[in-house]
Amino acid sequence: MELEERIISHFHSTMDTCAQTIEHYTPMIAEASELILPCLVSEGKILCAGNGASAAIAAQFSAQLLNRFRHDRPGLPCSVLNASSAVMTGIAHDSGYAEVYARQIQALGHAGDILLVISTGGRDASLVQAIQAAHDRDMQVIALTGRDGGNMTALLRPEEIEFCIASDDDPCIHMAHTLILHSLADLIEFQLFGAE
Repeated sequence: MELEERIISHFHSTMDTCAQTIEHYTPMIAEASELILPCLVSEGKILCAGNGASAAIAAQFSAQLLNRFRHDRPGLPCSVLNASSAVMTGIAHDSGYAEVYARQIQALGHAGDILLVISTGGRDASLVQAIQAAHDRDMQVIALTGRDGGNMTALLRPEEIEFCIASDDDPCIHMAHTLILHSLADLIEFQLFGAE
């Protein structure tokens, strides 16, 4: 019975976090889709980055835009910067791990592109430097953070968007981030291609 209670407790805490997230951030999710839409229509791209489990969430979002979310449709330009172990380890070896995303943004990012960064704590040096590199390239940033947003929050410009999940529980933050990105993928697909 103790194990079952633990499972129920986990589900309830996750559902509570997700309910609070969707209540608080629904208008901002729509706003983020309206930020992304002109980027994609004008042949810009989205670059995604995260570390650990957040890297997996970034990869999932990228796959949903490149391939499909709900419906078959043309792919959308979205790349995940943590996809290549050769690139990541090469930059980490030569320049330090804090540079793994910034170096890629300097090479691949253009004005009008969007950087989407995901972090449960907002203190990853690699993501902080990624935001700085994106700003240097005149890119806009969408940040998914947790706790108090950490160092990433302070770097964001007033017109940029941050979804900061006020929780100390990483798995709950990851679930809320996933829900936000699923909603965002759905809105992008719907606005560009309609509903089947």
